[in-house]
Amino acid sequence: MDKIHLQYNVDGEDFTLAGEASSDVRRVLRKLGFDGDTIRRAAICMYEGEINMVIHASGGVIDVYIDPDSIEIIMADTGPGIADIEKAWQEGYTTASQTVRDLGFGAGMGLPNMKRYSDFIDIETELGKGTTVKMIIKTRS
Repeated sequence: MDKIHLQYNVDGEDFTLAGEASSDVRRVLRKLGFDGDTIRRAAICMYEGEINMVIHASGGVIDVYIDPDSIEIIMADTGPGIADIEKAWQEGYTTASQTVRDLGFGAGMGLPNMKRYSDFIDIETELGKGTTVKMIIKTRS
């Protein structure tokens, strides 16, 4: 299989569309014959990042690169950046508004789950400029 590239534009602040990109990646990986564990881990990482883009950054762009050995996910936004990355890694820490939390989002598990379910994660963030998250999920089959 040649490397496959998928790209998604995430519409910020529209919770009704949040999760569409992760659902599409799940469908593509299933069609390509990836094992269930790899699909689940990639979908969780995608969903958590996608929701973070909607909650915190007014959207962004997700690039997904798929080859037989790994799924690479690069999420880039032009949001406010992450003020305290060390705190952001902590389970339960959130800067989501009360309105977002009342909708059932913003529980502070996004980055911890992305770290837990990826084999590699790197975050570059600059206040006032945005954040880029790169994750790699290695195949287990």
